[in-house]
Amino acid sequence: MRKLTFKTSILSLAALCGLTLTLGSCANEDIAQNGNGTDNDKNLTIFSTGEEPATRTSMESNGTFYWEAGDKIWVKDDNGAWQQSSNSPLGKTASFKFKVPGKFTKGNTYKVYYPGQNGNQNQVTISANQTQTEPNSTAHFGTSGDCGTADATWSNSKNGFTFTLDHQAAYLIFQPYTGNSILHDCFLTKIEVNSDDDITDTYTLSPSTGTLTGTGNGKQIILTTKGSGSYGNGFPLTNTSASITTNGAYMVIKPGTHTLKVRYWLQDVTTNVEGTITKTLTSTNFEENKYYNITANFDVRDYDGYHYYMWDAKKNYWDGHEWDTATPWQPVLNNASENTNYPKYGEDRFYNTVWRTIAQGTAKNMPATQNPLFTALPNVNEMSWYVVGGDPYYDTDELWTTMGHLYKGGVWIKKKSKIAGFNSNADHNGVDWRSATEEYHSTTTGSYAREYVNTTNGQPANTNDYFYLPALGKYDGLTLIYGLGGSVTLKEVGQEGYYWTSTGTRWDGAPSGYNLKITPGRIFLSYDVRTNGYIAQPTWFK
Repeated sequence: MRKLTFKTSILSLAALCGLTLTLGSCANEDIAQNGNGTDNDKNLTIFSTGEEPATRTSMESNGTFYWEAGDKIWVKDDNGAWQQSSNSPLGKTASFKFKVPGKFTKGNTYKVYYPGQNGNQNQVTISANQTQTEPNSTAHFGTSGDCGTADATWSNSKNGFTFTLDHQAAYLIFQPYTGNSILHDCFLTKIEVNSDDDITDTYTLSPSTGTLTGTGNGKQIILTTKGSGSYGNGFPLTNTSASITTNGAYMVIKPGTHTLKVRYWLQDVTTNVEGTITKTLTSTNFEENKYYNITANFDVRDYDGYHYYMWDAKKNYWDGHEWDTATPWQPVLNNASENTNYPKYGEDRFYNTVWRTIAQGTAKNMPATQNPLFTALPNVNEMSWYVVGGDPYYDTDELWTTMGHLYKGGVWIKKKSKIAGFNSNADHNGVDWRSATEEYHSTTTGSYAREYVNTTNGQPANTNDYFYLPALGKYDGLTLIYGLGGSVTLKEVGQEGYYWTSTGTRWDGAPSGYNLKITPGRIFLSYDVRTNGYIAQPTWFK
């Protein structure tokens, strides 16, 4: 993120140059200079921008500013009364003569206020909902909260009072790009900025300090990036490096020191999947009259599809024949099945079978022993703490990819360092389920370790205290439980997720394993047959 002033250029992605903020106006004491020679302008003072384009809230890529339809200015006259210009441009123009009622004297200095098109007098409203209809355009600044003040002094009989406007908002320039070919078919539909303090509300233009004063309550601004024609679906994401002309997006915010979390909303119009990519910025002092370039590489999380396993199997479910190999067996779309090349009894892809020969009624639970990936997973006690104390949020919008396709959906769970009482040796009831026998019954939980907690929809405000698990679905291998054959089907990718623990068990005599199940409404500590293909990825649990 780079900070740039209005005196820096936008012709380069690295810098903004030649953007001076100048605004001219003219007055002829208490009688207006009538531009059209009619009596309708009697007693109106003209504030003119002059012959050249002056600083305002619309800017083109060559650094030139223009007035836009609806722009007006405010000035207090000799009687201390607020006066608003009686006219405004009908469209984009390089110069304009504003006509202001009231009495103005040559020798006086006047404070000029531009409160934006939604402001009034010295009251500025920085909008929580801003809209940009085409890339690299700031035509929306006037309605979004751009604002400024200036001291106006007499120039000459032709131009009257002249002044240079000091802008008092801060400006963000978003420049997303991606090398992910899956995202090149997507469009940027909006940008959501969330702050730790206020960035939007109604504020006062201070004539003495030249700043926005007051404290607001608005901590979120949404910039919609849709227009018409080629931008009807949003801004394109076809660029592999920052390109302000391809999808440059501008937002007006209140100056100040903010920690911003930016959520970029993307949509695949072919599949109609819409979701977000989130970037959290470091705390920054966003100064008035400054631009801040924010580039974002949309390198969304990609999950390789190689971590589906039977419980404590030595090798993954499709070892040597994963979806991106020369001879793939792995189904990659929901409800696709493999009827021949599934893991079979005796293979390294088959589950740990040690307990098939242990009599029912003896020790029920067992640790993983065959695969170091499994021994490093949370055990059943630890997973119970993630469920009960993890304060889970189900995020239906965060985008990710797996096996060549775009999905969204996953759960945020608190890191163990943030869970009070987290204990590897016992669950929250003080039971160590790693050594429980089949006859063991807890009066609280029953004969198996089972827990569930409802999720909160959305994303936690303090994501640094949480880790994220995507809804990667499962390979349903129930029919393979005794190694007698059947089929395997990929299910629920983008809908639910299943994660093994390091603790095995036996459910109604069937070899099983404890696991974490995530859904949009709940997360569960449960158990299921070892032939299912669930995720084994210990590094994701923090």
